[in-house]
Amino acid sequence: MSFPKYKPSRLATLPPTLDPAEYDISPETRKAQAERLAIRARLKREYQLQYNDPSRRVLIEDPALARWTYARSANVYPNFRPTPKNSLLGTVIGVGPLVFWYYVFKTDRDRKEKQIQEGKLDRKFNISY
Repeated sequence: MSFPKYKPSRLATLPPTLDPAEYDISPETRKAQAERLAIRARLKREYQLQYNDPSRRVLIEDPALARWTYARSANVYPNFRPTPKNSLLGTVIGVGPLVFWYYVFKTDRDRKEKQIQEGKLDRKFNISY
């Protein structure tokens, strides 16, 4: 029985067991990967113990989540990449309201001026005639 050739999906990465680069990894790299995996497992276990503690009364502070939140909200500029969409959105949000209010005030002022010149609107608070 022959198995079909594995084709990696665009949405999912190639599993490490099928990755040809996996077999050419040096022992130092494998050791570093194992150390990172051990650290991740230890932190996960520590967090799960705190999360599932029935006598817990305080909020659990997850440092990784705090760093991620800081990087996403408070520290935007080092992580910002200007794109055409960002530029257009910034222009629309920055200049759009100014143009809108200019149009509203200008048309209202022109309409009132036209009514005053036609004599249909009495000017209030006029200082001189």
